[in-house]
Amino acid sequence: MVLVYAELSNGSFKKAALEAVGYASKVASLLGTKVNAVVLGEASDVSILGNYGANKVIHISDARLNNVETKAYAKAIAHIASSENAQVVVFSNNITAKAVAPRVAARLKAGLVAGAISLPDISNGFVVKKSVFAGKAYAFMSIQSPIKIISITPNSFPFEKSDAAAEVANISIDFAANDFAVKVENVNKVTGIVPLSEAELVVSGGRGLKGPENWGILEDLATSVGATLACSRPVADSHWRPHHEHVGQTGGTIRPNLYIAVGISGAIQHLAGVNSSKTIVVINKDAEAPFFKAADYGVLGDAFEIVPKLTEAFKKFKAAQNA
Repeated sequence: MVLVYAELSNGSFKKAALEAVGYASKVASLLGTKVNAVVLGEASDVSILGNYGANKVIHISDARLNNVETKAYAKAIAHIASSENAQVVVFSNNITAKAVAPRVAARLKAGLVAGAISLPDISNGFVVKKSVFAGKAYAFMSIQSPIKIISITPNSFPFEKSDAAAEVANISIDFAANDFAVKVENVNKVTGIVPLSEAELVVSGGRGLKGPENWGILEDLATSVGATLACSRPVADSHWRPHHEHVGQTGGTIRPNLYIAVGISGAIQHLAGVNSSKTIVVINKDAEAPFFKAADYGVLGDAFEIVPKLTEAFKKFKAAQNA
């Protein structure tokens, strides 16, 4: 059996959770087995995971699990994996999984591959592909433990929706008081936008925009194409933009279909977080900017002239499409 952790956000499933379930379903097909999804926390309807490949949903509807508590989460997932005799456990490689998956691996004495970008090759063992050295190379990791844990890179695997139904099993686990050692006083979440880790279109700005007062042209561009905003580390460190928009080696790692970089030189630390983007467009007036070497398309010129024209072109294109 393949077990997949489907993460909730405010009681509902985001794209990353559905992607993980879809991936787990494909792994189960390779192994000739079924998929059980585990859901932690209160949710309105968990049976919808059947639409994305889950045969059974195991739900622990405990209000204490509405906020991530790594010790409790690891205990619950490891307990379910053991009781269900899971061969493989799947996570989405987001902030939660980076904290929880290693704990689960330790409890189950399981091998873990974080950041997988392929289905496992079972022709000769159990081998999973992942990016290494800031995306400049690939590693093929052989997991030899009886239980195997895979944490997949978000936005890497397409998934399909069907009309299939999933059985729902509501269970409870006896948690100890110290399983909830961290007390959550308040949670501030960005709402109304697609999270960077799930975004298919991203518009990003660097110090070439000269100041936070000039970010309006990027906001207009992002709105015109339905993109999520991002920024380089110097921009976040200067408090021009909030830190959750920072992408790069010390920020978020993203894999969008389109990444538009405006006024970003392209230091290796930034490239480490974005070079898995399927298409990279760079707009910069510095012909020597390193980012041009990594770009699929480069536009040499002043962003304050180019970006408004690009925004207008996108608006005209969308208007023509809707006419």
